[in-house]
This record gives sequence, C-alpha cells and structure tokens, in this order.
Amino acid sequence: MLSWPGSAHACYKRSRRVSPLLPAPGFATPQSLALSVSARLPSILPVDMAAAVAGMLRGGLLPQAGRLPTLQTVRYGSKAVTRHRRVMHFQRQKLMAVTEYIPPKPAVNPTCLPSPPSPPQEETGLIRLLRREIAAVFQDNRMIAVCQNVALSAEDKLLMRHRLRKHKILVKVYPNQVLRPFLEDSKYQNLLPLFVGHNMLLVSEEPKVKEMVRILRTVPFLPLLGGCIDDTILSREGFINYSKLPSLPLVQGELVGGLTCITAQTHSLLQHQPLQLTTLLDQYIRQQREDSVVSANGKPDPPDRVPDS
Repeated sequence: MLSWPGSAHACYKRSRRVSPLLPAPGFATPQSLALSVSARLPSILPVDMAAAVAGMLRGGLLPQAGRLPTLQTVRYGSKAVTRHRRVMHFQRQKLMAVTEYIPPKPAVNPTCLPSPPSPPQEETGLIRLLRREIAAVFQDNRMIAVCQNVALSAEDKLLMRHRLRKHKILVKVYPNQVLRPFLEDSKYQNLLPLFVGHNMLLVSEEPKVKEMVRILRTVPFLPLLGGCIDDTILSREGFINYSKLPSLPLVQGELVGGLTCITAQTHSLLQHQPLQLTTLLDQYIRQQREDSVVSANGKPDPPDRVPDS
C-alpha cells in the first residue's frame, strides 16, 4: 500500500518499525542490556520501549525472526470427565457369567465344627498376685456377698464405699478370667453362675448382713445376687432373711434366760416327788394313830382334815 511522504500513514509506519536493540544474536546479560537501553532510549518509540521492557522482564531479548524460543508453553485441550461406569458388552456379560468361579460347598457347616483350641497363655506376675489375693479374701472373711457392678458415678461409688467401710465391709473387684478358675478348683463351685458379667465382692470378717442390706437398699440399682456366710451359700432372699434375725447379744440373753428358767423348773420338779411322799407318809401315820385310839375307846374321834398335796 502506497502512502505519501509526510502523511499520517507514513508516520504510523515509521513508528511501527522495530530496530534491534543489540546486534549480537541470542540473549544478553542484564548489565549489557541496561547499558544498551539507556544509550538508545531517545531513539526508541513507546511501542519499541514496551517490547524491550517485556524482554527484560523475561530475562532476555525477544527471539529474532526464524529462531524458536528456548521454552514454549503448550496448552492441551480439556478432556471429557465421565463419572459413570462404562457398560459391559452383552456378549462379554454372558461370558463372564458362564466363566464365574463357584466354590464347592463344604460337607459340614463351619459353624457346626468345634472351635480350634486356643494356645495356652502364660501366667503373668499380675495374675498370680490376683489369685493369691482372691484366695486370702475367701479364707479370711466369713461373709462374701456378690453384687452386680453397675455403672455408678464416681461420687456415688465413693459414698457407698465410705458407708460400708464404717461397718468394716470392704469392696473388692476382680476380673472373671482370674476369679472363675479359682472358684472351679475350690469348694465355692456353686457360686460360678453368679460371675457372668461385671461383679463386685462385699467382704467382711464378721457377718454384718443387716448393715449391708440396709445400705444396699439406699442404692436400688445395685442388685445383690447372692453369696456365702460361714461357708454356707445363700441367695438374695437368704441374705434378707438372715438380716431379719436378732443380734447375737440378744440371742445370747434369750438363751441364758431360757436356761435359767429350765433350771428353776428342774429344781421344782426334783423337789415335788419327795414333798408328795412326805405328805403321804404323814397322813398314813395319822391314820394309824386314829385307828389305835378307836380300838382303845370304842368311839372314833372326828378325822383330821388332810391338807391338799
């Protein structure tokens, strides 16, 4: 396209002409680039200056014509996102159904077979210590009560322990895997049905059954299952009936009173026969005297009144 010299179009073409900043091909160092730009700033137009600054920001000059840059950014197209599973072909479905492996059924149901024996476990020091402590508890205490260890709050459990300790009743908790083997080898085998879940033992050197039952009644959600007193196994009703018995001093007083009454009655019974015999002999002597007097006088005297024996 032709344009007249000095016209606006010729000025625009002259302003769009880009002259190379450096004659040497390739990239330049930042120092040489700064010197060359400062030396030629007056002869560079605004568009050329913007291109030079862009080259500086990239770390070098723009690539010359006919030469590719060192790094190129390649933008790939987006791929389709398929979130559903691809449907298998009908022929392949039939082939997979025909070739599916069907394992043979066992002759005996595995649930009917006995469980394999568990490997023997070695006893640790803690288990031996707990076993010795359980043996001492059953040997030194006359009263052993079994209660269900329900989920009590820490405050309620502490209060119950304190109230039981006032009457010298201690609370013991042992794991069933240690307690049940001890009971199986002892004379307390009949207590095994009580130790199924979480349990606690209330032990005392003396049978304080009345105090224990009175305290347990204030905690209704702590059931009493049973236990033993003086090697005698009792149920829950047995403990309640035992608590209704009078105390030992009262029973001793009643026993002493009964023995004293029996002794006094025995003394009276022993004296009754001699007294009766003496009375009969006196009466016989009087009758003999009266008979002798009648035979001598010929007239009988009025008989004396015999006292009741």
